Amino acid sequence: MNSKTFTSAVLAATVAACVSCSAKDGGAGLVPVDYVNPSMGAISHLLMPAFPTVQLPNSMLRVYPCRTDATGDRLFGLPVTVTNHRETWAFALSPLTGGVEGLEAIPALSYDNEEVRPYYYSVYLDEEDVDVEFAPSHQSAVYEFTYNGDGERWLVLATKAGGLQADGGKVTGWQSLTDRTKVYVSMQVDAEPGEIYMIGSDGGVIADASSIEGDTVAVAMRFPDDAKSVAVRYGISFISTEQAGKNVEREIRGLGVEQVAGAGREVWNDALGKIKVEGDDEEALRVFYTSLYRCYERPICISEDGRYFSAYDGKVHDDGGEPFYVDDWIWDSYRAHHPLRVLIDPGTERDIINSYLLMAEQTGTHWMPTFPEVSGDTHRMNSNHGVATVLDAWVKGLQEFDLAKAYDYCKRGIEEKTLIPWSDRPAGWLDDFYKKNGYIPALRPGEKETVEGVSIWEKRQPIAVTLGTAYDQWCLSQLASIVGKKDEAAHYAKCALNYRNVFNPVTKFFHPKDKDGQFISGVDYRYDGGLGARDYYDENNGWIYRWDVQHNIADLVALNGGAGSFTAALDSMFNEPMGMAKWSFYSFLPDHTGNVGMFSMANEPSLHIPYLYNYAGKPYMTQKRVRTLLDQWFRDDLMGLPGDEDGGGMSAFVVFSAMGFYPVTPGLPIYNIGSPMFRRVVMQMPGGKTLEIVAENYSPDNKYIQSATLNGMAWDKPWFTHEDIAGGGKFVFVMGPKANKSWGAGSVPPSGCEAE
Repeated sequence: MNSKTFTSAVLAATVAACVSCSAKDGGAGLVPVDYVNPSMGAISHLLMPAFPTVQLPNSMLRVYPCRTDATGDRLFGLPVTVTNHRETWAFALSPLTGGVEGLEAIPALSYDNEEVRPYYYSVYLDEEDVDVEFAPSHQSAVYEFTYNGDGERWLVLATKAGGLQADGGKVTGWQSLTDRTKVYVSMQVDAEPGEIYMIGSDGGVIADASSIEGDTVAVAMRFPDDAKSVAVRYGISFISTEQAGKNVEREIRGLGVEQVAGAGREVWNDALGKIKVEGDDEEALRVFYTSLYRCYERPICISEDGRYFSAYDGKVHDDGGEPFYVDDWIWDSYRAHHPLRVLIDPGTERDIINSYLLMAEQTGTHWMPTFPEVSGDTHRMNSNHGVATVLDAWVKGLQEFDLAKAYDYCKRGIEEKTLIPWSDRPAGWLDDFYKKNGYIPALRPGEKETVEGVSIWEKRQPIAVTLGTAYDQWCLSQLASIVGKKDEAAHYAKCALNYRNVFNPVTKFFHPKDKDGQFISGVDYRYDGGLGARDYYDENNGWIYRWDVQHNIADLVALNGGAGSFTAALDSMFNEPMGMAKWSFYSFLPDHTGNVGMFSMANEPSLHIPYLYNYAGKPYMTQKRVRTLLDQWFRDDLMGLPGDEDGGGMSAFVVFSAMGFYPVTPGLPIYNIGSPMFRRVVMQMPGGKTLEIVAENYSPDNKYIQSATLNGMAWDKPWFTHEDIAGGGKFVFVMGPKANKSWGAGSVPPSGCEAE
């Protein structure tokens, strides 16, 4: 549902949806959104937690509590919006009581009794004695403040690096995000303030002023002492304050929290209801639907009344009826997040890909973006995995975009932009070296960096970049073949094998090699590579990158000496001890959390690894590993995620794996079968089709597949094609507590390079 359909009529029809209780679905039980716990994972094991985000699916306006962390009892104002994912607020509201001398732009507010739902937020500010309720639409929202005590009633709106203007109960303003990108607000208070003050950057209170600009400035409105409640309706925009005003008028004019939340609840149920799961394990249901909810946090649609501001050229554009999406970290999301959307929301995925093509054009480089955020492409991490997203959509039948143009932009991004991590420089010496020698050279210990543009923090990441680029070039070869460029297809197919250039046949690991073609001696794959292992790998150690050949796993099996040696190596990873205290290990590998031996459940390069047993004739081990990992690391509590959740990547792994399958190789229309953990799953697919997955003998203990059928026919393969399910279908898995080691053992999934 877009903002144009989020109308007063829809809202009025949903007033009966109570936001203070859990609604039932016709007496049949809780509806999907009732299982969502936005606070799951709100305390990280080490790095960034998941945030309890309140927003509608893929919508521009989103908020979460601004505080030090989930264990604290102070809020730093109430957010008006959060711009880029995981960043802090733009604008903040603070209901205060007391005298003018106590006013602050962003006070620390003591709070209690917080309630967070995807469509609703409430909290009690105990020292101020104020009850707060909030509900969002797509580009607007409403707060309601109830002042319970005696004394002066204030409402403060603050901005950072911006300006505010007040005219009675209407406040407008802006905040700079970058030199070229601003976010705007238009806010209307339903009670006329008796007095208006400004708070300057120095904290001083200014009377008789109607506007202010600076770094952390605020408007303070005082209401009559008998004003019991104040409602604030506001819109946000990346275009202008006028557009922000239009957004709030279009979406929620005159409506209260209960009405807006009721409509939001319906929107969320429509989105989450695309996958319906049944089972007896309440926690598993909560983990599943919370994970699915996180898959809708981003990207976000920033089209406003058919227009959008693009940070990629600094201009406002007409969207031509196709919504414009930003805020996606493709290094993470290509693995499972985009493939999930291809199945359950292909229209949005089409719009996202078309948005990326527009970004490539608007920047003038014609490079496919890598980290397209609200404020532009930040080029974070490494490699250029937008090509995988394009290929995956196309080969699965989502073809409503210009493939020739997409191929050109993907190719330019890989050929013309440097492969240096976190860089948008043109290609240079390292890129020329890769093109000539087929790998990124590592520095020897103590050797100084001489290549301009290599970050002192991020380093060259030579193995990660070599492996990631080989995969990207496999994707390019497939696209080239589709668009009829046979010579280029052959060239990139050859480049797709570049991972072999850094494979050490003695150790069976991908091993850093210097510019002279010599392996660097003495490398310990657990520890070496400096902070984050970035001298050689990236965020994870050599054990994780041992398996980073998503496009040619058959060859990876062969390089390791065959199926027996391959599965023995997988087993050894899950059982390899740290060899040191955890605090010491994590002091230089803080992203490598969620450990099972040297396996890291907490970072995206690990997500496909448990499924690799399928490629070596041991699908029962994939079933064991996947179910064990889900049980160990994903729980319905504040530490229920094993590490960074970057806005859908890891959560999509949970969604897929809980249903019983996973896309190991985006760009290859193949799914690997794992272990279904629910009695029944029904996925709504395009054209009214459904994929049904039934687990007979369902039980949390019955993790092993004994036999299977697809549409009534016996199925003895631990994989299936997209074509097998594109028209809908029904899988039935007979489950048991002990492994059937013969099921699926004789049919390994195809690998992407088998035709080369």
